[in-house]
Amino acid sequence: MLLSKRKVRIETERLTLRQPAHSDFRAWTSLRVQSNDFLIPWEPVWSKDHLSRKSFTNRVYWAQRSISSGTAMPLFLERREDGALIGAITLDNVRRGPSQAGTLGYWTGETYARNGYMREAILAVVHHAFVQLDLSRIEAACLPENKPSRGLLEGCTFKYEGVAQSYLQIGGRWRTHVLYAALRSDRRGRTDAG
Repeated sequence: MLLSKRKVRIETERLTLRQPAHSDFRAWTSLRVQSNDFLIPWEPVWSKDHLSRKSFTNRVYWAQRSISSGTAMPLFLERREDGALIGAITLDNVRRGPSQAGTLGYWTGETYARNGYMREAILAVVHHAFVQLDLSRIEAACLPENKPSRGLLEGCTFKYEGVAQSYLQIGGRWRTHVLYAALRSDRRGRTDAG
């Protein structure tokens, strides 16, 4: 099954996960600016026009094309109680055929961190990927020293798989990451021998 050509919307207990819209520009920019120091240690260097309206418009169009083509599912996290934009989660690099896999990335604004919102979002996206998109494997990576992100992934049934040297450029230099994966039918650690 391919990603839907229509808008993707996932509801959780406290959140609505939905595609970015042009009307999100001010809320997104404000959240990124307010969380600048919190996010920068974990992200690639922001381009000079990262916070511009043109860059955001391109982001919205990329999200629409990616969902239509089935290559990614970029979603914003909106808190239902007040409509606040609190972060984003993307299922990217969706691969079909024998692989049936995708890569998970996410961020949250500093004000909303450590309240269980991202755990809720990850569990919902993984469930959607396995049940609705028929994926078999969801991968994620983070810096080894990012203990909150590692704990989050492990708490969402992702299992540590190893280390990737020079995996991504963070802060302008190649950084080693630890790799995690969630499997639809996780049999790691089990045996049929008996």
